[in-house]
Amino acid sequence: MSKPKPLTVETLWKIDRVGAPSLAPDGAQAVAAVTRHAMDDNKATSTLWLLSTLGGKPRALTQCGDKDGQPRWSPRGDRIAFVARREQQGAKDETPQLYLIAPDGGEAVRAATVATGVEAFRWLPDGKRVAFVSWVWPELKGAKAQAKALKAFKDRKETGYATSEAQYRYWDHPLPLGRAAHLHLMDVDGGKVRDLFEGTPYELARAHPDADAFDISPDGRRIVFAYDPAPEKRLDNCYVLAEMELATRKVRVLVQAEGWDVAGPRYSPDGGRIAFCAHHQGLKHTMPGQLAVWERETGLWEVVSAEWDHEVHPPLQWEDDGQALMFAAEQQGRRHLWRFDLPERRAEVVAEGGWVQGFDKAAGTLVTLADAIDHPPRLSARLPGEPPRRIERFNDELLAGVAMGRSEERWVTGAQGDPVQVWVTYPPGFDAKKKHPLLHVIHGGPHTAFGDAFHFRWNAQVFAAQGHVVAAVNYHGSSGFGYAFKDSITHRWGELELQDVEAATDALLAERWADPKRVFASGGSYGGFMVAWMNGHVPPGRYAAYVCHAGCFDWTAMFADDAYTWHAKELGAWYWDDMAKVHAQSPHAFVAAMATPTLVVHGALDYRVPDAQGLAYYNTLKARGVDARLLWFPDENHWVLKPRNSRQWYREFFDWLARHDAPRTTAGSGRKRNRR
Repeated sequence: MSKPKPLTVETLWKIDRVGAPSLAPDGAQAVAAVTRHAMDDNKATSTLWLLSTLGGKPRALTQCGDKDGQPRWSPRGDRIAFVARREQQGAKDETPQLYLIAPDGGEAVRAATVATGVEAFRWLPDGKRVAFVSWVWPELKGAKAQAKALKAFKDRKETGYATSEAQYRYWDHPLPLGRAAHLHLMDVDGGKVRDLFEGTPYELARAHPDADAFDISPDGRRIVFAYDPAPEKRLDNCYVLAEMELATRKVRVLVQAEGWDVAGPRYSPDGGRIAFCAHHQGLKHTMPGQLAVWERETGLWEVVSAEWDHEVHPPLQWEDDGQALMFAAEQQGRRHLWRFDLPERRAEVVAEGGWVQGFDKAAGTLVTLADAIDHPPRLSARLPGEPPRRIERFNDELLAGVAMGRSEERWVTGAQGDPVQVWVTYPPGFDAKKKHPLLHVIHGGPHTAFGDAFHFRWNAQVFAAQGHVVAAVNYHGSSGFGYAFKDSITHRWGELELQDVEAATDALLAERWADPKRVFASGGSYGGFMVAWMNGHVPPGRYAAYVCHAGCFDWTAMFADDAYTWHAKELGAWYWDDMAKVHAQSPHAFVAAMATPTLVVHGALDYRVPDAQGLAYYNTLKARGVDARLLWFPDENHWVLKPRNSRQWYREFFDWLARHDAPRTTAGSGRKRNRR
């Protein structure tokens, strides 16, 4: 057998990417989408796979589609619904549609043709209907009118986007012009479709209207959903909880409280309660999502996890006895699956991370999707009374020939004397007697974390395979370390985070293997802000070079982003009210001190951090005579998602570091070299 080799970018893109599972009602089988990428044709295909929770090899369920996704098992267990664009009976889908397939195979069948497409869906308990999301023109009535409007929109010759809306684009796309995300009801056998919100003022979130925004009652008579009641829709508005009677389409508001934002509603097994995530945004915008429960009998609701200093993330799932809920929540750089006991108000870990990416439970069987720094996402089943067991081996053969570097969790004393976590990943075959370069990978957010996770876009193993010791600091402001830690950077961005990164650098440079002349820092989004901030605040020479991906450079010009309504909350002022305060937190105000070579990367479709930020940073460095290089993608957003673009990204990244690697003497000779 050949010796395992370090992880390369090419191998990274050969890894099958497994999606969230959906369990059959009896818990015996799970279905999940598996995405495969081809570097040659620069494309991805997603197919559905069946996986037995009792043992046996996975089986491909679909083969004909390019992007089969969001599979959900029907309540009766007789079929699986999913969303795809396919060609059937000579008609090719122009928008995503709902398809049905029997779990024992056969051809997938389009349930109906919805001109405006299907975004996300949920089964009704009868297994005959689904509720789904579609973007429609709210002033029009009937499917024919919607189809006509869609055709006219596609046939138009004008390209201008004219709007008076405060929220008009999101992430990497303009919001559908003049349209709203409505809930619909579909008879999957007859194909009949009804717009539940037609003629009403209701709509789902414009940012990302997914299946977590609504739920169907166990008796199939009601739908609960979260919506924005404000006349002008904004990304930071507070949502309320409402319930619709399907027979009459009568709607009543269940939860609406000043300053509270709600999300992710789920009915209890008996329908008498609704669990949801509640954020007290009126208190402060950084307040965590907490578990709350509304009682039908009293019409009252309360936050039940108030004493538990963790942030609760949808989706929520009730246990069958209605006494507990399951959800994923972060804790110190890991994301576990938790069970929250309602009578005792106590949380316990059900499945440890790594990083739990998804889960489902049925008939006592639990299936989780989780990854870690040393492996991509895997599916595991937990049957009652049995230990967890892998139910797929999609990547085992590929990764058997790959040597992964060792990772460890370390802690340093950071800003304010607080303990700060640092994930350290070593090169495969690491030899502590030799000198190694140090590479910081600084996470974005800022209110996220670098976790024990296999990150495809910023992969610690691929970085370490180049010979670097990779450090990822969960600086002040990171999630998963309690609310006080998360909120500590508000209105003073850059200050505490820099102290944390520098503390980690000091601690790691004290190691015998660390080469002080070969220290690098890289980051994306807020991590990109951080390396730009460091360039203006850390004396030249401390870091040999920086990599700034999609970084925030100028907080006044950042007003072009899709999240501009949050700026004053994060920075402490609107720039027109207190320019000095905003500039005190803006890297562009400190360019006079910038001298460290920097690779700047940006995508033209990035609306979260518009590409003018990266271009302005690059141009500024060039104008000042600082060594700089630009990598700009006309077809990428905040992330680099295409296989060949990703390969180019990694190559430019590594070439930049190699170019600025300090010359060193090769053992046993007097020759010096600049490349590894």
